[in-house]
Amino acid sequence: MWTGLRSRLSPSLSLFRGKGMDRFRVLRLMVIFLVVLAFIKFFSSSSNGNVQKTGNFWNENNDFKDNRLDSEEELPKVQEFQEILKPQENKAEEKPVEENNKKQPEPDSKDTQDEDIEIIRVPEKPFTGPLRIVHLDLKGAAPKVSYLKQIFPLFSSLGADGVLMEYEDMFPYEGELELLKSPFAYSMEDIKEIKALANLSNLELIPLVQVFGHLEFVLKHEKFHHLREVAQYPNSLNPMAPGSLKLIKSMVKQILKQHQEVRWFHIGADEVYELGESEDSKRWLEKNGDVGALYLAHVTEVCRMLAEMRPGLKMLFWEDMLRKISVSTMQNSDLKKYAFPMIWSYSPTMNLKDIALLLTKYQESGFSGVWFASAFKGSSAVDQRWTPLKHQLENHLAWVKVINSMNEYPNLPFLGITLTGWQRFEHFIRLCELLPVAIPSLAICLQALKHGSYDEELEKTVHNILGCKIQLEAGVCEGSGAFAGAEVYHMIYKIHTELQSSIENLMTDHFLRGSFSNYQRKYNFANPRNLNHFKNRMKKMLVDWESFLGNFRTEMETIFFPDTVEEWFEENVNEQMDKLRGMVEDVERIYDLNGRPKTLTV
Repeated sequence: MWTGLRSRLSPSLSLFRGKGMDRFRVLRLMVIFLVVLAFIKFFSSSSNGNVQKTGNFWNENNDFKDNRLDSEEELPKVQEFQEILKPQENKAEEKPVEENNKKQPEPDSKDTQDEDIEIIRVPEKPFTGPLRIVHLDLKGAAPKVSYLKQIFPLFSSLGADGVLMEYEDMFPYEGELELLKSPFAYSMEDIKEIKALANLSNLELIPLVQVFGHLEFVLKHEKFHHLREVAQYPNSLNPMAPGSLKLIKSMVKQILKQHQEVRWFHIGADEVYELGESEDSKRWLEKNGDVGALYLAHVTEVCRMLAEMRPGLKMLFWEDMLRKISVSTMQNSDLKKYAFPMIWSYSPTMNLKDIALLLTKYQESGFSGVWFASAFKGSSAVDQRWTPLKHQLENHLAWVKVINSMNEYPNLPFLGITLTGWQRFEHFIRLCELLPVAIPSLAICLQALKHGSYDEELEKTVHNILGCKIQLEAGVCEGSGAFAGAEVYHMIYKIHTELQSSIENLMTDHFLRGSFSNYQRKYNFANPRNLNHFKNRMKKMLVDWESFLGNFRTEMETIFFPDTVEEWFEENVNEQMDKLRGMVEDVERIYDLNGRPKTLTV
């Protein structure tokens, strides 16, 4: 090739020898020479076969096969936990993606645009047994770092192996995502401290970032309204909308940047309401199948993306959306190469036969392991204020039975269980019981999982750790309590059991019912002699509650941010206190009128 080139160029090169050649001709010939070299380099590189096609679910490919792994074969089903958890190779640049003749809607080019991502291999760690993970739901009443510093050692002493951090709007997102964070979001320094504190207590930290359903905290912002599956609802992401994958990629990238050492990553993906109702999704479904396939395609693509950023990373997801998807559809999906389903049930009387059917289904679908999820709080009622101990314990004892049956599923190893502690049922719903209130519940539930039962000996163990005695039937932990947040625990119990009832008891007074009705208060019409029978009692009750609630607010502020304190007071205190304050104001005003005729105008 080079000999032919030289012969073709020799006449032109001989011109350089002419002494009278002008500069213009010299420059012109140099340009021709460089152009010829460029063509040679282009055709030489093309002949080596390095040009690849880069299709995936979001454009050309529709068969959900992962051809970016080192091997075209599925990961083998293995019996040893160490092999299951061993990081797998995920080299996206080494193999082209297969094409499929079914055309997909073309995404926005920004969706698949590569960003600068530091590829860090997940560190290997020997598997020592199924993990017990405590879930902290930060979409409401997120505790200050100073409180986490106190309770992480408690989690460890009770038998926890790690913490699942559902950051939601408490993560300090930056750049274009800065609008996602709460005004009271943790700082980057807080995140570093949280990781250090978890490490000190030998707790493995697992981030949770929703990537499909329950994206209310993202889709509520006008900037992202166009990514909603249903325009009116902020719940679910439209997986086919241009910009959806770019958004998720930006979110998880920022999380991973601050959690470079994680082995597990939870992508949520539960309760994707109204999936398939957007016009984008309907067009996809017309060509490619049912809603289950659409769900699997999006979740698989997210997992593939995470695996490319962090080779060896293991993904977790809530599995409720799989329950109506056929085994054959799941077998044809690559989700099982990247992720492990987390079966959740929070009922104290959960149907064990239904769980067995799910286990059989996921084993047949080819998943190489499974997680479970129980609940130690936030599952009994949408507005629950006080954690029902017996309710939560029975849920965990039911899961113990499931765990004991796992030898029936030899190809679906049990890898861990997450004790969920929901703070809200969703972003727009009111607070459930606060974390300090649920510490006794967490204690007995962790101990039940650790030992496979709950008896008097374990009750004594919990007593020694918490400094109070569990009374299951009464639903309380009696005694002063030595755990972090015990003051708030006891104060909320007093509010829960006495605030409303004390006012209601006052209203039963004979003289109050006869001389302080709504009509009499409205028209300032009452005999001060009758008012005198309950006036001082009413005023003292107000003074006592105001003093107590002032101290309670101070204790709350040591654990929670101001927005949580305000919300909790508004939902649980202010209505009753405003009622009591209004009664005291009225009784003093009417008493000072000394029994005058009723006011004719309001």
